[in-house]
Amino acid sequence: MTKTPRGVRVRRAVCKALFVVGGVITLVCVLLPIACWRDDVAIERSMGQAVAQVDSVSFNRTVVRYATPDGRVIIPSQGVLYPAGLSVGDNVRVEYDQTNPELTRVAGRTAVLSLLPVGTFLVSVWIVIAAVVTVLRRFGTRV
Repeated sequence: MTKTPRGVRVRRAVCKALFVVGGVITLVCVLLPIACWRDDVAIERSMGQAVAQVDSVSFNRTVVRYATPDGRVIIPSQGVLYPAGLSVGDNVRVEYDQTNPELTRVAGRTAVLSLLPVGTFLVSVWIVIAAVVTVLRRFGTRV
């Protein structure tokens, strides 16, 4: 039995690594909408509504401030769910979990909004992986 050339072994290892990375990314992309749906269910189970003011908008979170009917002012530390299109100073209707006011979303927005960006990202990842694996297989040990 002859030993497989080093280039072929490296190519196979890279292909396997790409598939493992793709699998992990796929798992995360499947879990993300499930987590969003779970948050929506928690909010709908004990829903409160309020008008919130947008205090800050950054890449990773949008901070809002609102008052509950009992007079408490809530500023969710993780920001508001589904904040697309909000700007500092905007007043926006929010829905929150009365048992956990930290869990707040923009009114009328649900986990369905997570499907398009997550799906697009996932398709893009697999297109890149497929292209790299195709190139590696087509050119064999020359790559």
